[in-house]
Amino acid sequence: MPNRRDPTTAGRAGDRTIHRLPAGLHGLPWELPRVFLGLDGERATPERAATWILPVPYEATTSWGTGTRHGPRAIIDASRYIELYDHELGRDPSLDGVYTFPALELARGDASRAMTELEDACNRILDAAAGRRVIMIGGEHAVSAPAILAHADRTPERLTVLQLDAHLDLRASLDGSPFSHACAMGRVVDRVDLVTVGARGISGEEWEAASVRGNVTVITGEELAGAGDSPVRGGSSPRGETWLERVMAALGEQVYITFDVDFFDPSIMPSTGTPEPGGGTWRQATALLRRVFAERRVVGADVVELAPVPGLAAPDFTAAKLVYKMIGYWSG
Repeated sequence: MPNRRDPTTAGRAGDRTIHRLPAGLHGLPWELPRVFLGLDGERATPERAATWILPVPYEATTSWGTGTRHGPRAIIDASRYIELYDHELGRDPSLDGVYTFPALELARGDASRAMTELEDACNRILDAAAGRRVIMIGGEHAVSAPAILAHADRTPERLTVLQLDAHLDLRASLDGSPFSHACAMGRVVDRVDLVTVGARGISGEEWEAASVRGNVTVITGEELAGAGDSPVRGGSSPRGETWLERVMAALGEQVYITFDVDFFDPSIMPSTGTPEPGGGTWRQATALLRRVFAERRVVGADVVELAPVPGLAAPDFTAAKLVYKMIGYWSG
């Protein structure tokens, strides 16, 4: 693969490394850096890279399956096996450069403090980014709220959050905490408009909240599959619009994308803490993302809730490829 060193090739080491090595140790057969895509050299530096990757392996409120703290590392490891040339786009998006931050370690045992730390980190990173694209990889979905709020503070127009998710995450609290992963959108919905795609595990509280709010549009999993229409406000158009057209009509000009991998059907994405049957497909996800990046101004994005299963590599690779597709569409 183009981003792999072949261990049988003479001279494979060269001077390719992003690490500052002691004098005289360049040229040894070092492994590729454990960063997104395994990139090294100039295009993996923060100064040169057009995209910054922020790993946030935070897990404190998962309500069933666990392991999302291992998600960022699994995505980064799998990404080193992605073909860098994207035949759909006809180019290699990695040539624009991708820098990977060290993982952000948030406070343990105090969700409120952890979320405050993360919002501060997001604000400082966005200040430093100076227009670069920033993609956060989690971690549980709770991490999306601070990132969204940081972006909302910087967006002159009202921000729309496009949420691809099996759940609405609109609860006011869960298990006594407003900082639960199930409350991520509940913490931001007063500040942003929300368009959720693929929801199919919805509490009565959330269904009611979505129904009475004028700034929430829900495309259910059934509508995504063409099996029914959503009765939630902002529901199916009497003109017979497709779900994709309805999403695009609901989006404002400035969009933040939060992608919970349980959007996918569990046959595609079993490695997540709260899988729900009847989810979306890879083609549906990429068709939507391609249009959003082409027709709206995306200000930020995250991919969350991968809970890797040892020995099951395909979901890790799917999540990594999803991040790379975002980079490609965003840089188009």
